[in-house]
Amino acid sequence: MASTQGSKNDRKTRIEEMRRAEKSRERRVRIAVITVAAVAVVGLAGFGTYLVSNSSSGSKSDSAASDGKSGGGTTAGPIKGERDWDIKKLGRTHVTTKVHYPMTPPVGGNHNQVWMDCNGNVYTKPLPDMNAVHSLEHGSVWVTYTDKAPAADVKKLGAKVARTPYSLMSPYPGQPGTIMLSAWGKQVTVDSADDPRVNQFFTKYVQGPQTPEPGAACTGGLAGQ
Repeated sequence: MASTQGSKNDRKTRIEEMRRAEKSRERRVRIAVITVAAVAVVGLAGFGTYLVSNSSSGSKSDSAASDGKSGGGTTAGPIKGERDWDIKKLGRTHVTTKVHYPMTPPVGGNHNQVWMDCNGNVYTKPLPDMNAVHSLEHGSVWVTYTDKAPAADVKKLGAKVARTPYSLMSPYPGQPGTIMLSAWGKQVTVDSADDPRVNQFFTKYVQGPQTPEPGAACTGGLAGQ
């Protein structure tokens, strides 16, 4: 009888030991699962931070490129080859007698009281200097070219002017450069319609800081051909 009771006690002891071992194993498994999950969360958070940082850097790079640092469209600093005149010394009086301008095409000075329409107007014949200068006073950019300009360039420049308020374009026989851009007190000669300085000049000077009369009308003036 004693032997039977002892066997029961031994079996009970083994069962309890097995249960304790099983509980211990379950705790280890839970700890391992929690540890792996925590590591995964930290890893995902770090990867997310990397993505945000990388996206931000990419956006800054894209922004820098769109600012024209890779060519065209920038307004920072002077434009290469640009000539400028002291706008304080350029006359602005309305006159009826002919004005002889010291630069070709003129970029400012006394002028006719009627401006050339400059709401993206593309003229096929030369314009009167005194009326075109008045358009510059209103903040327009004037694109001029000689008969040496390639037809493709003339067409491309004409399309740009046509979609740009406060700009005008016309042939200008005898000017020193084949293609030139003028604003009030500013002027540059470019190599072609694709020259990045074309966009730079438009961006900087269409209604730019050089404008004596910003917001003044560019319609209702003289309409040429």
